[in-house]
Order: sequence, then structure tokens, then C-alpha cells
Amino acid sequence: MNMTDSIAIDGPAGAGKSTIAKMVARELDMIYVDTGAMYRAVAVWTCDEGIVPEDECAVSEKLDKVDVTISYHDGQQRVLLNGDDVTDRLRDEETGRRASLVSKHSCVRKKLVDLQQKLAREARVIMDGRDIGTKVLPDAILKIFLTASPEVRADRRFAELKEKGIDCEYDKILADIKERDRSDETRKVSPLKPADDSVILDSSDMTQDEVAGQIIKLYRSR
Repeated sequence: MNMTDSIAIDGPAGAGKSTIAKMVARELDMIYVDTGAMYRAVAVWTCDEGIVPEDECAVSEKLDKVDVTISYHDGQQRVLLNGDDVTDRLRDEETGRRASLVSKHSCVRKKLVDLQQKLAREARVIMDGRDIGTKVLPDAILKIFLTASPEVRADRRFAELKEKGIDCEYDKILADIKERDRSDETRKVSPLKPADDSVILDSSDMTQDEVAGQIIKLYRSR
């Protein structure tokens, strides 16, 4: 199977990529691959090993010992790090911060892009991340760049954490999002940017159903 019958969704942190991708995957009977979770798994590894995520030499030296795989249970993606399920550790703020730093390293991106492309050769997939349309699935039938204002993304994250009973500060969340945007957009390896043939969708004033419906309509038209 080639990788053309797939959907690539890129965009900044907090734009709703994962939620939207899951909705579209269910409707179109595709396999959803959360590539950001794979980078977060590497971030968890740096934390457990006491490795400074900015230190590319230290990361590269031990990266061959890292195995990140994906499995599915009851339709839900689970991320395994060296055989251990770390899915429940992937969404905390420190892991997100480390993931943004470690994802800059070419050795990490090459390792995970190879795995992501292998998944796309084996099934019809919808992937979300930062460089799916530009690097991982350059021949995807549909490429979406999903964005929203930093303030809207911070509002969503704040509400999500509060709903989970997690104490948080809006101003810190907003500052973290802006810093992650700056880091993702300026990194030397696969910076965050729309592919030339991407459809830009700003979800700031759209519901999740509206965004998913627009993507499904675009896919079916092609």
C-alpha cells in the first residue's frame, strides 16, 4: 500500500488536531496515528533517564536504546516506550515542554518519521503533528493546517485542566503556548509551517463538529 490515500493534519500545540483527527478517522474508517504522542514518549524517556532534552549529543548517544511503538486496544491508541505503556504520562505540561525541545533533534525526527511512514504504508491513516504534510506524508491526498489564536488555545487548555481538577494558571499556559509556537516555528529541522498545498483551517470560531465536517467534505471531494 502506498501513502497517498491518507490525511495529514499539521498545526500548533492546542489547535485541537488530535480530537479532530479522531473524529475524522471514525467517520472515514481510517487509522488515527498521534505522532505527537510518539515525541512525547521520547520526552518521557529523557525524563526517566535524567537526560537534558536540549542536549542533542546526550540524546543521540542513547537513542538506539529507545523503542517507541503504537498499539490499539478497543479502538484507542496506546503508546509503548520500551514495552511499557506510557500513554497516561504523555499529556502533562513538563512532558509537553520536553517534547518540544527533543523534537528539534534530527536523530529523533529521523527515527520517528521512519516508523510513521511504515505505519502509513500498512494502512489508510490520518496523522497529526507538526511536519506531517511537509515531511512524513508529502504525497497525502489531503493536507490540513489547523490553527487557532494563542488565546483561544490557552482557553481550551485551561478549561481542560480545570475539568480534570488540575490546578493551573491561565497566564502561564498562554506563555507556554507562545514559547512552544516560537520553538516549533524556528527549529532548524522540520519547522512548523503549512505545506504548499495545505488547506488552512482556523478553528478559533468553529466547533469541533464544524472542523471535522469540513475535513471530511474535502477528503470525499478528492
